[in-house]
Amino acid sequence: MKKTSLAVALGGVCLTIMPLSGAAAQWVPGNEITGHAVQVETNGVMNTVYFDAGGAARIVSASGRETPARWAVQGQSICLETGAGVSECWPYTSAFRTGQAVTLTSNCNATSRWTALSTNEPPVTQRSGERG
Repeated sequence: MKKTSLAVALGGVCLTIMPLSGAAAQWVPGNEITGHAVQVETNGVMNTVYFDAGGAARIVSASGRETPARWAVQGQSICLETGAGVSECWPYTSAFRTGQAVTLTSNCNATSRWTALSTNEPPVTQRSGERG
């Protein structure tokens, strides 16, 4: 298997991420992490992925090395692309929550621990009270 620049930037492995169900039907995949960062630890290597607005992303290593990237949600996957045609996607079936680590297994069977450093709040559905 050929190692891509994304795999190198993420510590030599691929990664994974996980729509809300039920009550939060208004949630749009990717909205909770837009403008925020997620720490990804794989095989003891920690990187921080910044999911900037407009699909831009930055992968920053613990040493501060930054790799520019693009990100998008496609179907039920979140995809990161570094360079022309170098793209990796991971299952994306639930929203990230601030500070809650999620263990995800990539399409190349690498297990990573993802922790959102902060997130956007999910939309709140207004309910009518007894007066409204």
